[in-house]
Amino acid sequence: MSDERNHETARYDTQRVRDEDARRRAAAQGERRPLTPAQKEALRRKGRRRQAFLRFVLWVIFVVIASLALSGVGWLLANDFAAFNKEPLTATITITKDDDLDSVTDKLKDEGMIQYKWLFKLFGKVAHAEDKIGIGDHELNTTMDYSALINHMRSSSGALNSETVRVTIHEGATVKQIIEQLAEYGVSTVEELTEAAANYEYTYDFITGSKGDIKRLEGYLFPDTYEFYVNGNAANAIGKLLSNFNAKIDDLEEQIDASGRELSEIITVASLIEKETDGHDQANIASVIYNRLNNVGETYHLLQIDASQIYGLGDRYTGKLTQTELDIDTPYNTHIHEGLPPTPIANPGLAAIRAALEPAQTGYYFYALGKDGVHHFFTTYREFLNFVNSSDYGG
Repeated sequence: MSDERNHETARYDTQRVRDEDARRRAAAQGERRPLTPAQKEALRRKGRRRQAFLRFVLWVIFVVIASLALSGVGWLLANDFAAFNKEPLTATITITKDDDLDSVTDKLKDEGMIQYKWLFKLFGKVAHAEDKIGIGDHELNTTMDYSALINHMRSSSGALNSETVRVTIHEGATVKQIIEQLAEYGVSTVEELTEAAANYEYTYDFITGSKGDIKRLEGYLFPDTYEFYVNGNAANAIGKLLSNFNAKIDDLEEQIDASGRELSEIITVASLIEKETDGHDQANIASVIYNRLNNVGETYHLLQIDASQIYGLGDRYTGKLTQTELDIDTPYNTHIHEGLPPTPIANPGLAAIRAALEPAQTGYYFYALGKDGVHHFFTTYREFLNFVNSSDYGG
């Protein structure tokens, strides 16, 4: 019995040693005993808490970074929108009939008036900018916020989306005829255009006539093709023609100064040239006018230009100048009154103005229209009379 007990004890010791060795080997190899379900669930809960905490930390970091970024972007957008702290700049933006909100925005960006085109376009659509921005030259600066920029680009004559009409003013048209033509195209009414032509305070030095008479603008409404707003502002419509004349005259400033003549004299001569010729012999017509103005013996400073008397007759002109009409004493009757008429008799084009500045150097004092459709020029009254009495005279 003793031997069996000893044998059992020895076997138990051997197994314990084996188990101890197995545990040591497992520990040395990093092995663990399988976890119980409860232990596994505890570990999962601990992992979820750790992940939730990490997500919270990351969210806080993101919110902080985003807030800082948005606050910076927000300030930049607010600065552009409200013009808080912009570099001082001034620019003249020219808006044409071909522009829309997109192209206007591009021009503002190019001139440094705005920074963010998308933001201005968004505001412009909300503010109905295309109903307010008008054609013309607009002086702007960087102290203006978006609303002020739009308001400063207003035009009393119409907005970008207003209906427009193209009108061609021909050389030799009078102020009265131009007013009637503009009214016919729906630019404004005859009454409003006449009032503007007679009384509006235009600030051009060449307008020297008294208010109350449309003749004060005669000669200065430059013939050209224009784009007008339909049912627009009458004063602005007339102003377009005056502005164009002013630009053309600026280009001729040196020639005008060199001529030694007043601008009003040059334009009056140009208007006579315009009404007396179809454009092929303007320099020769100019020479006759100046020769007569400077001559005493042959013509006694009398221009004797029928077109001037026709202008002076106005509504009294019957359509074919009679001797009775030639005898009527008007300020424009150059058969009676020496020198130039008191105002231009039409609105001349650039070619006629150049002819008035650069007349041909001739000895001509007379001209008459032949049956061949061209003017024939003469130095003496006898030569002129012989032609008029010939079969070549065009009447």
